[in-house]
Amino acid sequence: MILGFLLSLGIAILLCWHVMRTGRDTFWLWIILMFQPIGGLVYIALNVVPDMFGGTTARNISRAARETLDPHREYREAKAACDDVPTVRNQSRLATAAMHMGRFDEAEALYRAAAQGIHADDPVLLLGRANALLELGRPAEALEVLDKLGEDSTRGRTPQAALALGRAYEGVGRVDEADTAYQWASQRLPGFEALARYAAFMARHGRKDEAREVVAELDKRMSKLKAQFRKEAKAWRDLAAEAL
Repeated sequence: MILGFLLSLGIAILLCWHVMRTGRDTFWLWIILMFQPIGGLVYIALNVVPDMFGGTTARNISRAARETLDPHREYREAKAACDDVPTVRNQSRLATAAMHMGRFDEAEALYRAAAQGIHADDPVLLLGRANALLELGRPAEALEVLDKLGEDSTRGRTPQAALALGRAYEGVGRVDEADTAYQWASQRLPGFEALARYAAFMARHGRKDEAREVVAELDKRMSKLKAQFRKEAKAWRDLAAEAL
């Protein structure tokens, strides 16, 4: 028993050394030391193995697991970077992290501050701000931003922009234009969001039979997904179903 304890402690010390040597977040030290030996095994699986074998899948799984264990990590790091060097890039990164955390007021202010001067027409910043305004229930302002974005025929007319346009048009009561935008986006965007939002739109505007067909299609697609993608897919599917 003593030998097993010493071995576990020795491995934990080596893993803590690995954390510090590779510059990883220090929260791993707490996990390794407080939850022996499970904490060490989790660290090995999510950090050591991907470093050894690489590969996109391994990196994606590792990133997803880290976000689950510490969902505020990206926001903290982005805020620290923005506080140190408030560049447009760092402001955009912090705004994106704030959006993921549901801090839409903060995200809108950051996107607005970043979209100045030579960056006033930046499509990423404009679309980000428009989506933040939509989440804040300000569709008329979002539509103004999206109209400006649409002036760039090369970079401003994307499926993502069309989805935001559909939401903005619906919010100001321009239903026919919203339908066109939602449909265009749902036919081009991968994933579940665009199709689910279009189904919810149809359900809200007296087209529940069509919406039910879309929900059935989402159920069919979801049954074929790998387990790690089902949670997000189900959230969008449920958004559509709840509108029925």
